[in-house]
Amino acid sequence: MLMPPFHLAFPVSDLDATRDFYVNDLGCEIGREDVKWIDFNFHGHQISAHLRPEEVAIAHTNSVDGDEVPVRHFGLVLQWDKWEELHTSLEAKGREFLIEPRTRFEGQAGEQGTFFLRDPSGNALEFKSFKNMDQLFARD
Repeated sequence: MLMPPFHLAFPVSDLDATRDFYVNDLGCEIGREDVKWIDFNFHGHQISAHLRPEEVAIAHTNSVDGDEVPVRHFGLVLQWDKWEELHTSLEAKGREFLIEPRTRFEGQAGEQGTFFLRDPSGNALEFKSFKNMDQLFARD
């Protein structure tokens, strides 16, 4: 079954820095844009960065498998090779990870590779992967 694309709108404090990050670091293409917003093709999903610096805030965290994970975040589940390519590319560009690439829930249901980083406005993004995609919604 083909999954429908999602849409997410989020606040940013600087459109130029946002454009640079999402295009040059994450490989997104630009869709429509205006002086106060930019739509990005986020691997087939539509995300819209809206210039609203007063709404940008750092998310609180919850402890998950030994990491302090930002409660408010978004991201993608990538194929394992694409996940490795992305974190290697970000490392080569000197991007700082909020949570370094690692395997979470090792040996348990839902074992996954994951890493977190922030965009230039402080929005938290998670990129994860499963060697076995059937584990995406697995439970113990």
